[in-house]
Amino acid sequence: MTMKLLRYTFLLGSLFAFVAVSGYAQTAQVKKEPIQTTSAASGSEMFNSYCAACHGKDAKGNGPAAASLKVPPANLTELAKKNNGKFPADHVSNILRSGVSGAHGSVDMPIWGPLFSQVSGHDDTIVQMRIVNLVHYLESLQVK
Repeated sequence: MTMKLLRYTFLLGSLFAFVAVSGYAQTAQVKKEPIQTTSAASGSEMFNSYCAACHGKDAKGNGPAAASLKVPPANLTELAKKNNGKFPADHVSNILRSGVSGAHGSVDMPIWGPLFSQVSGHDDTIVQMRIVNLVHYLESLQVK
């Protein structure tokens, strides 16, 4: 990876990595901060640190930053239900690693692959562990 691309990735990651909310109203201002390191072994810790601000602690798309986004965050508890009862682990993994397109969510969502790489010392094995553990955690939240 070139130095320019690394710098761009770092700046983009710093800008979009973690969303903190200063208010809960429809006009809430979103404060973007650099990504913080969490345990790669804990899907729930990563979810609470990286995803809950938008998707909500219950993963239903009702996080405190949700009202500030152009496209509402997905209800992550219904992924299997919307996929004929089968949790789309590969699809979720691909979204985490590479991001989303307009048809499958909002481009407001950070592309976690490069951000996870930053907090994992650019070790792809740890990045993969983060993604697998986050996907397993999301799978455990599915409604029956």
